[in-house]
Amino acid sequence: MKAIQNFDELVAHLAERTERRRVAVVCPNDESTQYAVSRALDEGFIDAILVGATDEARQKFEKYGERVSIVEATDADDAARKAVGLVREGKADVLQKGLLNTDNLLHAVLNKETGILPKGRVLTHLTCAQIPGHEHFLFFTDAAVIPHPTAAQREEQLKYVLETCHAMGIEEPRVGLINCTEKVNEKFFPFTVEYKELIAKVEAGEFGRCIVDGPLDLKTCLSPEALHKKGIESPLEGRSDAVIFPDIQAGNVFYKTITLFSGALCAGILRGPMCPVVLPSRGDSKMSKFYSLALASI
Repeated sequence: MKAIQNFDELVAHLAERTERRRVAVVCPNDESTQYAVSRALDEGFIDAILVGATDEARQKFEKYGERVSIVEATDADDAARKAVGLVREGKADVLQKGLLNTDNLLHAVLNKETGILPKGRVLTHLTCAQIPGHEHFLFFTDAAVIPHPTAAQREEQLKYVLETCHAMGIEEPRVGLINCTEKVNEKFFPFTVEYKELIAKVEAGEFGRCIVDGPLDLKTCLSPEALHKKGIESPLEGRSDAVIFPDIQAGNVFYKTITLFSGALCAGILRGPMCPVVLPSRGDSKMSKFYSLALASI
């Protein structure tokens, strides 16, 4: 499989597949969610289960016939519980948030008895970005969920990044572990010591085929020129497919910066639960929601 390098290629790849993902959409009662789901239905890579849809929302999906089914719900909490239940029962492959508060959906996802986060799994956020001037996708984590990842959580983040890169056709993903400097500093940046421990596990073959290096700053991860100018040697060679940020502040600032100043197109999903969860923020565009659904579907 040729590596998928942008969202047009991703959508085309999904449209060519015969398999369609079953998406449980919770409260699909806003215009941007309806656009994302309708576009995915038109492209042919999903079937939709509308949970807690208003009569007006249902009418907009009538033209899709049997490819769209309806599940009644009394309110947002009931809709979230029922959508999560569909995943648990093996009747849905993807969960998508519509017009309800994030807390309502996460409460159902994380419920210890009826939720969909298996014991021992880590909930984290993964972003796929198409940045103008950058030749291929950049994946990064975590911009939204884990404030200060532990060593164990960072291992899970790496696993999810690698899984996603492989699904995108990247046979040997290159992953940079980000810091503001390239030196290990136990006093001020203790996570850089954990970086070296993680790299040792990678080199021992615990994560399969991949290249991981760090600590490195963002430029030396993504620019061969910056790497060589600093005289740094790295197996990433300034051509990382993905980066893992040290904390949520760094990841979130990067996310907001590339979208505000560079016009980057981004897709984001939650990893860790039994299925990918599309959990857009209030500020996400309809295209971002559509691309997030596409990312979840691969």
